[in-house]
Amino acid sequence: MAARGEEPGSRSPGRAGTGTGTEPAPTARCAQLDTAEDFEVLEEEEEEEEEDLSELPPLEDVGRPPAPPRGDTRAAEQGAGAAADGPQDWVDVLGSGLLKKKTLVPGQGVDTRPRKGQDVTIRLKATLEDGSVVEENPALTFTLGDCDVLQALDLCVQLLEMGETALIVSDAKYCYGTQGRSPDVPPNAALTLEVELLAARDAPDLELLSGKEKIELANRKRERGNFFYQQADYVLAINSYDIALKVIGSSSKVDFSPDEEAELLDVKVKCLNNLAASQLKLDHYEAALKSCNLVLEHQPGNIKALFRKGKVLAQQGEYREAIPILKAALKLEPSNKTIHAELSKLVKKHADQKNVETEMYRKMLGNPSAASAPGKCKDKLPWSIPWKWLFGATAIALGGVALSVVIAARN
Repeated sequence: MAARGEEPGSRSPGRAGTGTGTEPAPTARCAQLDTAEDFEVLEEEEEEEEEDLSELPPLEDVGRPPAPPRGDTRAAEQGAGAAADGPQDWVDVLGSGLLKKKTLVPGQGVDTRPRKGQDVTIRLKATLEDGSVVEENPALTFTLGDCDVLQALDLCVQLLEMGETALIVSDAKYCYGTQGRSPDVPPNAALTLEVELLAARDAPDLELLSGKEKIELANRKRERGNFFYQQADYVLAINSYDIALKVIGSSSKVDFSPDEEAELLDVKVKCLNNLAASQLKLDHYEAALKSCNLVLEHQPGNIKALFRKGKVLAQQGEYREAIPILKAALKLEPSNKTIHAELSKLVKKHADQKNVETEMYRKMLGNPSAASAPGKCKDKLPWSIPWKWLFGATAIALGGVALSVVIAARN
């Protein structure tokens, strides 16, 4: 389970959110994800306006060169109030210099390190490079490896021993990225995290979760996916939606009420719709088509799924199949401008495609420029016989010979 200190939907924590009771309310960057017309955004439960972040580049830019050193040791000393130690005390976690860890208080041995998939509880204090405290949580609980929190935490906590207190200095890339977290974390801000590993235990058995617990867990994973989508990190968004769907689809030894079953189905449909949107962003058309079809199996009239399926087919050049699907979506919501615009665009593309095909067939069957060639031959060879007449005459002659042979055989 993830970040138990936060209520579902209370806040999408920054590139790794850590829900605490004192954190700021959602801002414009955590988009409302269920508008009537914008089918590029995702499913969400509350409505609020905000800027379009769908075209932002992914945070994990493979081609981006490593950032120059930021004076990490000095920032770490400010965050922990410790005396300066030599650079040999720091562990370069990723080998890039962007994520470093230093032990302040030793733990109980490497055998006590937590494993991915376990629920861990940590004490957390996060500060900016100037020493400003932006977050404190005496007992933050999350599932290790599920991307429920800052990437810096997800990567480093698995290196901590039980009882160990460590200092983590992280580039913005593994914290709140290029957008920051309004109002306290500016864009491209490096963070110093003081972390103490308090507990690690196996995650609860999904089969034993009650209906309410399963719904809450799935919603937390879905909301985390929504956060990553708004950050344009579609790979991690897909990961979170897949985890949510795994939770929903897990077998259960507990009986659910009809209302809980209906709510679980609603969360599943939202996850599948959001999954399709993320897959579309990555041009994973076959996967997006499968996600849309799964939604339509449960809700044949789901407008978002119809719209996205139409877009997928259009991207694959299947305009003839895409147009009826978009027409069906438009029939369900005639005033939707987004569907109108997409349908008009596809009708034009389909017409252009048919014109191209017609021209191609015309060239395959015969070039009009060569139509005059037989005429020229006729002028040069006025005695030439059309090939159809010649073929017919040949066939008649052969038939006569065959008839003669039959008559002779009878005689």
